[in-house]
Amino acid sequence: MQTDDQGRGVINILAADNLMAAPKAYATLLLWLLAELFEELPEVGDPEKPKLVFFFDEAHLLFNDAPPALLEKIEQVVRLIRSKGVGVYFVTQNPLDIPDTVLGQLGNRVQHALRAFTPRDQKAVKTAATTLRANPELDVEKIIGELGVGEALVSLLDEKGRPTVVERAFILPPHSRIGPATVDERRATIQGSLVAGVYENTVDRESAHEILKARRETTAAAAPQSAQTPSSGGSVLDNVLGGVLGGGNSRRQSAGEAMAKSAARAIGSEVGRRFIRGVLGSILGSGSRR
Repeated sequence: MQTDDQGRGVINILAADNLMAAPKAYATLLLWLLAELFEELPEVGDPEKPKLVFFFDEAHLLFNDAPPALLEKIEQVVRLIRSKGVGVYFVTQNPLDIPDTVLGQLGNRVQHALRAFTPRDQKAVKTAATTLRANPELDVEKIIGELGVGEALVSLLDEKGRPTVVERAFILPPHSRIGPATVDERRATIQGSLVAGVYENTVDRESAHEILKARRETTAAAAPQSAQTPSSGGSVLDNVLGGVLGGGNSRRQSAGEAMAKSAARAIGSEVGRRFIRGVLGSILGSGSRR
C-alpha cells in the first residue's frame, strides 16, 4: 500500500507464470491473500477511493471446481472487504466464468466485445447484457457483438453507490508501452523495489507431515534404548508415570508409550489447525486467528 513522493499509488504485479500452471494452488494463494487482508485491515466504512485495489487476471481459475461452501466464503469476503477500503476486480474473457453469487456483488463493470459463434457464446452474451443496468437507447445484447478494438460497454457506481445505466465508450489506452518488459527491465524494477531481497529466499518448506514423521521416528528409535536401561536411560514420562502408577518397568514403559502416542496425536491436531488457519485464514475458519 505504498505511495511515491507525489502521493500516487504503486502497481505491484505478481509474476504467477509457474503458479498458474497449478490452478488450485493459484486460487488458494489469492483467496488467502484476500482473507488475510479482511482479517488484518481496520474498518474504514465507505471511502471515496479504495486504498488498495486487486485485479485478478484469469479469474476462472479461482472458481473452477470450487465446492459450494468455498464459493459462499468467496462471496462473503468480496462483499465485506469493501468496508476495509479494498476493491476487487475479476478479469476474464467470459462472464460465465464468474459464479452468479459473486457476479452480483460487483458494481463496476467494463465489458469488451463478445463474439457469439457457439450456443455457449450466445449464453455468455445474454448473461453479460442482463447484468448491466439497461439503457433504453442501447440494444446491449446486439452491441456487445459489434464492439471494436478499444471499445467497451461501461457501467459504474454513482456517488450514492447505485449502478449507472450502461454506456458505450472508448477506453483510453495506458500511457506506457504496450507489451511485456524485457528481462533487463524486469530485473531493474525488481531490484529497485522496497521489498527487494525479502521474498527471494525460500523459508521453511518442511510440512507438518514431515515434522510429525521425523518426531515419530525419533521416538521409535529411542524406545529400545529406554527399555534396556530403565534405571538411568528411562524417559521423564516413564519416571513420572512410574511414580503415579507404581508397578514394574514394563508397566511404566507401556503407559509411557500410550502417553507419547496421545501427545503426538494432540500435537498433530494442533499443527494441523495452525496450518489450515495460516493457509486460508478466515476462509476456512470462522473466528480470529488470535
